[in-house]
Amino acid sequence: MEVTSNELIRRYLEQTQSLYGKELFIHKVVNAQNGEDRTQLLAEYKQEISACLKCPLGKTRKSFVFGVGDPNARLMLVGEAPGAEEDRLGEPFVGRAGKLLDKILAAIKRSRTKDVFICNVLKCRPPNNRDPLPSEVELCEPYLIHQIQIIKPHLIVALGRIAGKTLLKQELMLKEMRGKLHDYQGIPLIVTYHPAALLRNQALKYPAWEDFKWVQSILEGKS
Repeated sequence: MEVTSNELIRRYLEQTQSLYGKELFIHKVVNAQNGEDRTQLLAEYKQEISACLKCPLGKTRKSFVFGVGDPNARLMLVGEAPGAEEDRLGEPFVGRAGKLLDKILAAIKRSRTKDVFICNVLKCRPPNNRDPLPSEVELCEPYLIHQIQIIKPHLIVALGRIAGKTLLKQELMLKEMRGKLHDYQGIPLIVTYHPAALLRNQALKYPAWEDFKWVQSILEGKS
């Protein structure tokens, strides 16, 4: 069943109140005017939530994988959840898939520290890398929404089918989500292949590159 915007707002407000009380953290976010403010707000927010135990994943994780990158990024990349290496190192998209992602970003003149912020919907690793459960998404997605409000990206790219359908709240195949400009929290969103899928199937590299050329054109105001 598709979740309405009002329902997402309700969940977000309930989660925010449970974390911070009746004084909304969003008030600080709205007042962020420059890069220094965003850097500080992101660091403060990471400290606020990194001990989260709101779902059972908090008890099995090695690391709370908050995300990495430029607090002033125009591009935000979102996966579904940390894997084993991400859980071990505390950083999203590492290992072979991460190295491939770094190469793709370099090809569009960006990097993990330059105009890009990388994170996941879930901040903790699900056992055996299973897909996120709806209950886990409901508890953890407000953290992603808060990150978006702080960073204010111009474009979000969901990496992989699971990330795409989780954010769009629709049970869709990847081919149904690709090639379209969606909306998430008022920000344009594109869905493309997960880097791990490109390692498994070399034939996917060309369409993935076409997607990232589109990403580049959007960020450069050419699309």
